[in-house]
Amino acid sequence: MSKGEETRQFIIERAAPIFNIKGIEATAMSDIMEATKLSKGSLYVHFKDKEQLAQAVVSYNLQLLGKKVSEAIGRARTAKEKLFAFMDVLTDVMNPPVTGGCPMINFGTEADDTNPAVNQQIHQSIEYTQKLISTIIRDGIKSGEFKPDWDYKEFATIMFAAIEGGVVISRVAGNNAKVRIVTNFLKKLINEQER
Repeated sequence: MSKGEETRQFIIERAAPIFNIKGIEATAMSDIMEATKLSKGSLYVHFKDKEQLAQAVVSYNLQLLGKKVSEAIGRARTAKEKLFAFMDVLTDVMNPPVTGGCPMINFGTEADDTNPAVNQQIHQSIEYTQKLISTIIRDGIKSGEFKPDWDYKEFATIMFAAIEGGVVISRVAGNNAKVRIVTNFLKKLINEQER
């Protein structure tokens, strides 16, 4: 990695939690200057504008989230354990896998009406995540772990939406109580699909 690439990555890593906590609109380049100790001119050498930096930061946060999810499900052996691990890594709102909370929620809520490029990034991430859940369930059906008539694509959408909604209401409440209700219910539904 060249010195320029190292500096660019350093800026992204320092900016990532700021954007994820404050949002794209509320984050100023002066916030990034303070976090990186770089001048505005130095920032603009690596990013033509705040929008380009925001897109890089969103990608970084989504990759970080994906890595944490992959590590969690990678430690599980069965499809059921993978689904449970997926839920558990995403639903500890007091200790989120990415500083500032779920970037799909944070950036998706902000970008849906204001930032088509970021909205597209979030949409792709949501689609990928739902496909991941579907694949885990499908593999569990193929291995005989789950009932063969389970509509896994539908459940993947429900599971994802329920988790994300549970995360939001728990973050607002400042504790994990509400999201635990959601995950306990989802786990009960998964248990009912075991053969």
